Amino acid sequence: MRRVLFCSVLTLCFCLLENGCSKGITRATAATVFFATGNVVFGNAERNDLQPVTSKSKIHAGDTVRTSNGASINLALIPGAFVQLSGNSEIKIQDLRLTKDGNETAGGVLARRASVRLNRGRIVSLFSQGDKNASEFSVTTGQVTLSPDSDCLFAVWTNGTTSRVTCGRGELNASTDAQPPVEIAAGYFSQWPTASKEPNAATADASAQMDIKTALDVEPELLNQAAGWQNRRVF
Repeated sequence: MRRVLFCSVLTLCFCLLENGCSKGITRATAATVFFATGNVVFGNAERNDLQPVTSKSKIHAGDTVRTSNGASINLALIPGAFVQLSGNSEIKIQDLRLTKDGNETAGGVLARRASVRLNRGRIVSLFSQGDKNASEFSVTTGQVTLSPDSDCLFAVWTNGTTSRVTCGRGELNASTDAQPPVEIAAGYFSQWPTASKEPNAATADASAQMDIKTALDVEPELLNQAAGWQNRRVF
């Protein structure tokens, strides 16, 4: 009887260890503030519980980030997903998660996930897979959901009823409820709602050209800030 009980306990331990190591442990994380200028606040918008952003602020899933006219904020959502929110804009953090190896002695990150909703204004996003870890990143508006499959630089603008997505580097997927998914390559943009089934060249639209210029200007800034942060961070 004792032998059977011992074997059962041993089997259970092996199963728990195997599941912990293979599936990993998922936990919520927080966005890190790289830089902010002007009037930028964050917190629970539904309760009107907003406070000024500082360099030490930790922004979690469920928080809203709001910038006034002329303000901006650069954020690291997860390793490999960095954004700049322009002035007079608002996002809500929908999801920020890291999945780590169940073996605490290894401490490796197996997967990362970040999702934000742009309620108004413009956001520039820089996404990089970096290593072999699975990373998921998406930006949603009231009209469309954007998700890059690989390294990508893109800008999203919305006023709540219309959304424009412009790709500066790489390629991203755009999906809506009413239309099949669209692939947007570098130098192209799409706008919703629209009857067009294919992206258009950014050179044909002044606003899209400005989106690309802004994204390209923001890119080195985010890269420099990300490099310093990656050297400091500890998982």
